[in-house]
Amino acid sequence: MLRALRTAASGMSAQQLYIDVIAHNLANVNTTGYKKSRVDFEDLLYQTLRPAGNGEAGTQVPAGLQVGHGTTLVAAPKLFSQGDSEPTGNPLDLLITGDGLFQVEMPDGSVAYTRDGSLRIDGEGRLVTAQGYAVSPEITLPQDAEALLIAPDGRVTVRQAGAADASEVGQLLLARFVNPSGLESLGGNLLRQSPASGDPILGAPGEQGIGTLLQGALERSNVNVVEEMIAMIVAQRAFEINSKAVRTAEELLSIANDIKR
Repeated sequence: MLRALRTAASGMSAQQLYIDVIAHNLANVNTTGYKKSRVDFEDLLYQTLRPAGNGEAGTQVPAGLQVGHGTTLVAAPKLFSQGDSEPTGNPLDLLITGDGLFQVEMPDGSVAYTRDGSLRIDGEGRLVTAQGYAVSPEITLPQDAEALLIAPDGRVTVRQAGAADASEVGQLLLARFVNPSGLESLGGNLLRQSPASGDPILGAPGEQGIGTLLQGALERSNVNVVEEMIAMIVAQRAFEINSKAVRTAEELLSIANDIKR
């Protein structure tokens, strides 16, 4: 009965973490480029009361007797499925169609990655994120630029005042990873390389399995509200069932405690 208490408590703890993940997904349903997380459960250690195999008197035991000790969350990987596109008409908004991540330079010199293509222009004419981090490789627009065009292959061209033809000012490169679910979330729509993600594979959009760019649009989150609400109901019911198991185990202990000798 004490084992039942601990086992049911592990189930309640796991379902509580599941609800936390669902709540985070729902909170970011309108976050640009957000990728939802999915939880993976695994069962805990088993106690073998009777092993399967050879039994007494040369008999063969077809099935053993093992009692588990509950469950736990083992991982919450991000799912990098494509989110819906949202046309904005803003030439600084970029959508990645397919695999790939924008590179941004952090204040400490390291490189972070993001699917958020809502770019800005800072006081020096550089393309930066909403937090002010410069896009890598750095692209600087002329002060007299009148029109900005970003091609699907990442080439950035501008038309300057008084010029008849547009001139190329830079090339956007994207990064992809063998295991994007292994990237570490930093907040602020940013991800960081980890040993699990592997090294980044850099290339121009449309090359090496990297997706292309669409100017004037943004990628919405890939959170499906209906699916998350259903998952929340399932987690709530599982939590209730485990709490009932705790109460039942406690009642059994109470009955055993009240037995008079």
